[in-house]
Amino acid sequence: MQTVNKPAIAQAFGRAATGYDQHAELQRQSGDYLVTFARQQQGQKILDAGCGTGWFSQRWRRAGNHVTALDLSADMLLHARSQQVADGYQSGDIEALPFAEASFDLCWSNLVVQWCSDLRVALCEMHRVTRPGGQVLFSTLAAGSLSELNIAWQQLDLSAPVNRFLTVDAIQRAGQPLAARFQQQTLTLAFPDVLSALRSLKGTGVTHLHQGRQTTLFSRRHLPLLTRYWPQDRRGFLLSYHLVYGVIDCD
Repeated sequence: MQTVNKPAIAQAFGRAATGYDQHAELQRQSGDYLVTFARQQQGQKILDAGCGTGWFSQRWRRAGNHVTALDLSADMLLHARSQQVADGYQSGDIEALPFAEASFDLCWSNLVVQWCSDLRVALCEMHRVTRPGGQVLFSTLAAGSLSELNIAWQQLDLSAPVNRFLTVDAIQRAGQPLAARFQQQTLTLAFPDVLSALRSLKGTGVTHLHQGRQTTLFSRRHLPLLTRYWPQDRRGFLLSYHLVYGVIDCD
């Protein structure tokens, strides 16, 4: 179990709401892959648990599904509603979903549960609100993500302003009581400069730490050293994410 300041997380993502989609390439790539695990693509009653701006709520709705968008952040939910991405909108916490048992055919959560206090509780809640024969699909970040950021910060003798994500083993243990199946993937994004890489983190709310502190990613005096030590290749400055995808068949 992690110590998570939920109101502070909601505020951090709320601040990122307006410009979130322009920095959300990781979320789109992970969501595109997560979609492939769905047994049914249309005619479903779907909960988008942690909808953010509603990018995938809208995608599911356009495919012919009835979508309920849920988010902890009131500002994210307001943005989603303004774009008319879903059929219904609900403020709420994945670890205490405000829905009756067996309310949905599919419970979908893309890169959200890493912000939960107890992953097992979150998975049990999503399983609870999914009908027999339905599915829970989720993706999350695992330990080893953002290694480039850690490498660069170590050269400055500073602690990198990122969370410690659960290990793959811990994620698998959380899903074991529900017979969850898992796949792993590493996605690496490239940026033209260090500043662009840092802005991508800030733009998606990732600079928020579980304990409730909103971090300042760097001082401009650090930029030359970060540029020197940040891992890069011919594509540019790199940020790698270790993703875990989970599938729970509610049979």
